[in-house]
Amino acid sequence: MRNRPWLAGAFLLMSACAGQPPAQPTMEETEADVQAYISSEKVTDDRGRFREIFCAVLEDHGRDLPDYRPCEKALRTTGAELGATGEPVPLGRTASNYLVLMVPGLGWNCFAEWLDLTNSVPEHLAQFGYETRIVPVDGLSSTGNNAAMIHDYVAGLPAEDADRRLILIGYSKGTPDILTAIVEYPTLAERVDAVVSVAGAVGGSPLSENATQAKANMLTVVPGSQCEEEDGDNDAVNSLRPDVRQAWLAGNPLPSNFKYYSAITFPEPDRISWALKNSYLLLGETDIRNDTQLVIFDQFVPGSKVFAVVNADHWAIAVPVARSHSIVGGTLVNRNDYPREAFMEALLRYVEADLAEN
Repeated sequence: MRNRPWLAGAFLLMSACAGQPPAQPTMEETEADVQAYISSEKVTDDRGRFREIFCAVLEDHGRDLPDYRPCEKALRTTGAELGATGEPVPLGRTASNYLVLMVPGLGWNCFAEWLDLTNSVPEHLAQFGYETRIVPVDGLSSTGNNAAMIHDYVAGLPAEDADRRLILIGYSKGTPDILTAIVEYPTLAERVDAVVSVAGAVGGSPLSENATQAKANMLTVVPGSQCEEEDGDNDAVNSLRPDVRQAWLAGNPLPSNFKYYSAITFPEPDRISWALKNSYLLLGETDIRNDTQLVIFDQFVPGSKVFAVVNADHWAIAVPVARSHSIVGGTLVNRNDYPREAFMEALLRYVEADLAEN
């Protein structure tokens, strides 16, 4: 088991064997579908400006950061991108006082110790004055349970943070946890200026339809696991079913007093780790345009600004397996390298500048 906790990083929904992948849509078909969605009234395309910011960060100091990749390889181009301004990109310390709260995905608290995180992203961001904290949600619980935990965490912030505005960033299931929290708890929503989704399970995952909570609970027996079935309501997988998520979205209009942003993970086939190939093909039976866990069209927050289509699989954008476990990173999770520090810096610079315009 000590050599297999990479299983914990996914939804643990991939036990069924996938067959041969269906025909891959042509790039022209993919571009047309993505552009049609982003050009619709559902979301706004702002990828052009984020690309300018991300490229500036990578060019200025990206080579000094882990997992450097040129801008044109870090972001995926699916067609014309709107929002570019050509304006200079400030790269100094932030003048804002935002508190950035990150909500992780399914099972995160179970295997965080195994990942042996170095906190390189928070430490990098702190150099520029950004303060980030991870909200301790329960990795095996429902969106409702975790929404309450997010509310309680914010309500319990120390007095010195009482007047600080919040930027909430959700990864994977962390996004619907956040969306549920801001709908269910108006006092929390009053403190928020932005909600950012990164590879967010907004519309759920078709993989969950053939999964069980018992399979997700395997995370509790991974050596070093920090989670227990009894910690929450033990209903995470049900929260990710597409019918559950779609019904929730239909019945719960999102607050309109702040902004929403979406980053979509859509890897090129050669950027998918070996351990995720099976789920990529299995999900591909629904739609091959996926990040190994989510169809790309289920990652958009309604009414959001879409600022990036990221050339990374579902783990690579947020879960640094390869950095702390070189053998696993060289074999099972062999496409896990991504310039996360640079990406998160660009993300916060982009959001901060966009919020300042209003």
